[in-house]
Amino acid sequence: MGTAKTITVNRKAYHDYSIEETVEAGIALTGTEIKSLRAGKINLAQSFARIENGEAWLINAHIPPYDAGNRYNHEPTRPRKLLLHRDEIGMLAAKANQKRFTLVPLRLYLNKKSLAKLELGLGRGKRLYDKREALAERQSDREIERTLKMHRVKV
Repeated sequence: MGTAKTITVNRKAYHDYSIEETVEAGIALTGTEIKSLRAGKINLAQSFARIENGEAWLINAHIPPYDAGNRYNHEPTRPRKLLLHRDEIGMLAAKANQKRFTLVPLRLYLNKKSLAKLELGLGRGKRLYDKREALAERQSDREIERTLKMHRVKV
């Protein structure tokens, strides 16, 4: 993915979920939606994916209306179809139902052919103490790096 242009990353997903596995999916978009995406306007913070009737859907992703759009502009939070192979959908549905996983959008980007792609993650929700533990671990790592840096300078 050397020439892929990342549009947005869902940082909140990494905070709220422990991600076990990732899958790349295409998205079925209208013309004004892709123009808004290329302008870098999208919010994935409250969004999730759901599998219904053998199809994958991106729910609650907010793509604001295109500024230069006309009366045929899109609805900002409409459900958008995710383009996956049938066996990938089956695998995701089985894992999501069986092991209590959630399908979380992690990153939206344009690939080298300028097609919008969504990186979906199979995540299990973190409890409050897990979040605190991760925060404490990150702070201790920073402290260690800081002391090592100070030590290297003195020597």
